[in-house]
Parts: sequence; C-alpha cells; structure tokens
Amino acid sequence: MVLAAGEGTRLRPLTERLPKALCPVGNLPLLDRALARLAGLGLAGPDRVAVNACYLGGQVADHVGARAHLSVEPGDPLGTAGGVGNLRGWIAGRGVLVGNADAYLADPLAPPGPDIAALLDGWDGRSVRLLGQPADDPAAPGTFSGHRFAGFSLLPWRLVRDLPPTFGDLVRAVWRPAEAAGALAVVPYRGTFYDTGTPADYLAANLHAAGGGSLVDPTATVTGRVERAVVGADAVVRGDVTRAVLWPGATVAAGERLTDAVRADGVTVPAAPR
Repeated sequence: MVLAAGEGTRLRPLTERLPKALCPVGNLPLLDRALARLAGLGLAGPDRVAVNACYLGGQVADHVGARAHLSVEPGDPLGTAGGVGNLRGWIAGRGVLVGNADAYLADPLAPPGPDIAALLDGWDGRSVRLLGQPADDPAAPGTFSGHRFAGFSLLPWRLVRDLPPTFGDLVRAVWRPAEAAGALAVVPYRGTFYDTGTPADYLAANLHAAGGGSLVDPTATVTGRVERAVVGADAVVRGDVTRAVLWPGATVAAGERLTDAVRADGVTVPAAPR
C-alpha cells in the first residue's frame, strides 16, 4: 500500500496546486517512484497494490488509473493508521507492506525494489518491521532502536484487522505497541533516504536524483546557465539556475539568478541547503 493522501503542508504553496505524492523528484512524480519500487519486488496491479488518496484526490486518482486499487478517503485524510484500516477489506488477511509516497530512496548497489527486499526476507508474518537508518542521535524522540524511519513498514494481518477506518497514525496504533511487546524489528537501509517533506529535503532529493550534475528534460528550453539543478518539461531557462528545481513549465528570465529554491509556474519556494 502506498500512502498518498497527505496535504504536504510544509511544501506549501507548491502543494496548493499539486498533491505531494505527485511532486516530481528527478522529473518523476514521487508516487511513480513508489510504484516502481513495489514493481521491483514483484508487486503490481490492483489485486496486489493499493494507493490511498484524499487531498486533491482527483489528481491522484487520475494519475494512478488502473495501475493500483484506489482508496479515496472522504473529508480529511485518515492518517497512516486510518488509511490502512480503511483498506482492511482489500487487504483481507494478508500482511501488508506500507510505503510513504513522499519517501525518496536510492541505493547505488541495488535497483528500486531489491534495495528494500531485506525488509521482506525471512519475515515470520507476525512481527512488525520498519526500514530505518541510524539516527544522528540514537536516543532522540521518534527513533526506533537508534534508527529513524525510512519510509516503509511491514505489518502483519493480526494487527491490521483491528485498525478502525478513523483518524490515527501507525506510530501510536501499531509500531510503539509492537516495540513494547518485543515484536518490532528495524531493518537498516544502506542507501540514501529523504522524506521530501520540507523544501530543503525536497531540493536535496532532487539534486541526489540528478547524480551530482544537472537533469534537464529534453523538452526544456535552456539558453542560460544550469548548474546542479533539475529542469522539468517545457521549462524555460534564460538566466542562471544553481542548486534549484524547476517544475514543468516554469521560467527563469534573462538576467535572473535562481539559487537554492524550487520554482513552479508563478511560485518560488526558498530551499536552504541541507
């Protein structure tokens, strides 16, 4: 299941026009990255993959199409636990791999899918597993066994079946109780992870996807200078762009310098270096 219902409030005003799950990283919507990672594990199609949606849910639904089972939540988003609980009928006795659409992961030694396969290997079907990375402060709030959560968790049906379709989060509803019961394990992720929730992390994920250089869509028009940036489809660069992201159709005028920022059509969001 891919969680794609959130509002992305920290990325406003970018997410006032586009749901966070569809924000591009490396010129590819985050949701497509998540679905590609599941496909790399052999999980594809509406019988095996579900996506939930709420905020700007029509856009998510149109983008998903027939690629996955779609759960559109009425009203406000149900949260991570409520979103899973709302899909109990579809999950129907199975364990479920839950991924955040806004998780950017990249392992230089393994393609998407195999890079998180250790999360599934040897699973007993009863414990909870989290993908994690060592935290700078292992004792900081929000850590699990000294790790910070890295976007994917594996949940057994015995815990999913009791989740109500009401607002709640997996941390309090499932993960912490499992941890207290000695039934939670953290599987380390060796690659790069960003949650892309802030402008700084969103920019950092894009620059990482560009591989240390620039990534320019072939339909973009570039007559200015582009250095360590991601330039989307039909964008126009006549000035200087450095450490920045231009969404499709965005423009940088002649004589203008865009640095450490994300620009959509008519909107520029500063993104201090991470």
